[in-house]
Amino acid sequence: MRRAIGLAAVLAFTLASGAALAQTMVFTSWGGTTQDAQKKDWAVPFTRRTGIRVVQDGPTNYGKFKAMVQAGNVSWDVVDVEYDFAVRAAKDGLLAPLDLPAQDAARIVPGFLTRYAVGSFYYSFVIGYDAGHWRGRAPRTLADLFDTRRFPGKRAFYKWSAPGLLEAALLADGVPPAKLYPLDLNRAFRKLDTIKKDIVWWGSGAQSQQLLASGEAPIGLFWNGRVQALIQSGQKVAIDWTQNLTTGDVLVIPRGAPHLAAARRFIAYATSAKAQAAFATDTGYAPINQGSIALMAKTALPELPDSHAAGHVPLDMQYWADHRDQIASRWYAWQTK
Repeated sequence: MRRAIGLAAVLAFTLASGAALAQTMVFTSWGGTTQDAQKKDWAVPFTRRTGIRVVQDGPTNYGKFKAMVQAGNVSWDVVDVEYDFAVRAAKDGLLAPLDLPAQDAARIVPGFLTRYAVGSFYYSFVIGYDAGHWRGRAPRTLADLFDTRRFPGKRAFYKWSAPGLLEAALLADGVPPAKLYPLDLNRAFRKLDTIKKDIVWWGSGAQSQQLLASGEAPIGLFWNGRVQALIQSGQKVAIDWTQNLTTGDVLVIPRGAPHLAAARRFIAYATSAKAQAAFATDTGYAPINQGSIALMAKTALPELPDSHAAGHVPLDMQYWADHRDQIASRWYAWQTK
């Protein structure tokens, strides 16, 4: 009888383990080195801990996101999105509530948690440049980014209608940071007109890295972690933090996600102090868990946006949530002229 009970226990354990391993969820992000780190620091240890397999997809696509939810045919479970998209998507009923446990929610940096979204990471748009391209001269301000006489060459800019570039154009044109909003679109587009022929557009973080690393664009406006990854790989590129435009990505669950319980568990793990510390160390993006900095080596801290607060220019995500569609119409029309 004892032997039968023992065999039954082994069989039950085996079946339970198999059931856990059979669980699968889909995580969608921006690709490249950022998603590589999210896989390494979040997905792999999460699977090891829970037995839930995390399938990677991407890059994030807002049109696809909306279409899935509206059609009731969702294949993504957790998606890394820009903050302003999350604000608008929640308003439009496209998101499921996170239900983050109270003890976990208490550790999130203020401003990075709502009912429907929690911070993924905190980052800056920075000037990234080829350190040897101008024989010792280096750009120091956003005005330098728009100065093709002193700093000739192509400029790499994000092609989608999103926070960052319009603000950079206005700052380069002399608008004080405190008076950026509401955006003076006429002035911003006039400034962009001055370098339009020198712009090379990137649509993903991986593409931005390729443009800078290859020399096709020796300067541009980039997510700080993408340039940091090139530096860590030995590329002779550099970051200027003098004026860095700050915001954050967030994690959301599409309404109708097929593996809701697994998605919520994944988000709880990805935003934990340990997971955020590992990801911040690997990428140079700042953690959104208040306990993470204490877990990081001091050598990693200078690469974080937190260490360059004197140059921070916060981007207004509520403004963009309210005006993204209006700005997008003009943005894409201008690009095609």
